[in-house]
Amino acid sequence: MQIQINTGSGIHGGASLIERAEAEIASVLDRFSAQLTRVEAHLTDQNGEKGGPDDKQCVLEARPNGQPPVAVTHRAASVEEAYTGAAESMAHLLDSRFGKLHHTKGGESIRHMTPAPE
Repeated sequence: MQIQINTGSGIHGGASLIERAEAEIASVLDRFSAQLTRVEAHLTDQNGEKGGPDDKQCVLEARPNGQPPVAVTHRAASVEEAYTGAAESMAHLLDSRFGKLHHTKGGESIRHMTPAPE
C-alpha cells in the first residue's frame, strides 16, 4: 500500500508533518494493506489566515484492488485531528465495503441446530 500526502498552501509542517501523517494513516489502515494499492491524503486549510473552528480538512482517497476509489472527508481544528479522523472514517468505510464483499447467504441456519443439554 502506497501512501501519498498532498498539502495545500495554508498547511505548514514540511517533511515532519508528512511523516507523521503517513505513519498515522498506515497504522490505522494497516489491516487493509493487501487490499489497497494506494491511499492519498489531501490536507487543506479552508479559511486560510482567517482561522476559525474546524477549518483544517483532510480528504482521504483509497484505491482498492480492482474496484473504484472511495473517499472520506474530515474537518477538525488541527491538521493532526483532521488526518486521524479521516483515517478512522476510512477504516469504518473499508470494514463495511470489504465485509459486504465477503458476506454471502447460504450459511448454516440456527433452526437445524440441536439444543444444548441443560
